[in-house]
Amino acid sequence: MPEDPVMELHSVTKRFLGKTAVQDVSLKLFPGEVLCVLGPNGAGKSTLIKILSGVYKPTTGNVLVGGQPVSLDSPQEARALGIATVHQEVGTIPLMSVARNFFLGAEPTMRLGPFRLLDLKAADRIAVEELRKMGIQRVTDGRQTVGTLSGGERQALAIARAVYFGAKVLILDEPTSDLGVHEARVVLKLIKEVRGRDVAVVLITHNAHQALSVGDRFAVLTHGILAAEFRRGEKAPEEVISLMAGGRALEELEAEMEDEPAWASDQNGQGQ
Repeated sequence: MPEDPVMELHSVTKRFLGKTAVQDVSLKLFPGEVLCVLGPNGAGKSTLIKILSGVYKPTTGNVLVGGQPVSLDSPQEARALGIATVHQEVGTIPLMSVARNFFLGAEPTMRLGPFRLLDLKAADRIAVEELRKMGIQRVTDGRQTVGTLSGGERQALAIARAVYFGAKVLILDEPTSDLGVHEARVVLKLIKEVRGRDVAVVLITHNAHQALSVGDRFAVLTHGILAAEFRRGEKAPEEVISLMAGGRALEELEAEMEDEPAWASDQNGQGQ
């Protein structure tokens, strides 16, 4: 494990009108590692994401990037420092091409006399190449519209774009929550690929089993407090699930799930 973290939170607390959303949380993000932040709805995961990505400033505590304290005033400032976020709703534009979505706002250009024009051929080529590096082989033409891609392929496009533009920290907000089993496996494979490029990955999820399949380190939030932090192999899946539920026994959780009406299970884990 590298000695120096790429990003750190030191005793970070965030309050809103007297209500504490995150309290005294300290985390370190290392290149080439996946940190899984686990917790149920209302645990503070969304607030933590927004602090890491520059949407919120902490009420107290410090954010460090490369060992230096920073004040992130916006997501744009975070991106300039190599902190990229891929949200649950990916944010691609379905009617635009893969290449235009990949380079949206940063398209490659070529010079023609005194003018600079969009280099659409280069954009098409690079977008397809970067998707192939992520293991997505079905997209062979950058002019293909994003609306024809599967959910997993859209996640791959957003992740590939972030990595191409120099992300050192990649924050993934519930990337598999709306995906089927096969598409979720695609995304989990992408996470391993990105980790192999020495990017620090933060996976925000309520799915303990998926997290345990890709994570190197784990942080469990309950009621805005860091309830536990551990490395892969240090806890059994049953212990992790119990921690996510605030320490209640696994048997109690399973009994609650059996008592739920069928429609309620579709709502679990949606949102934050």
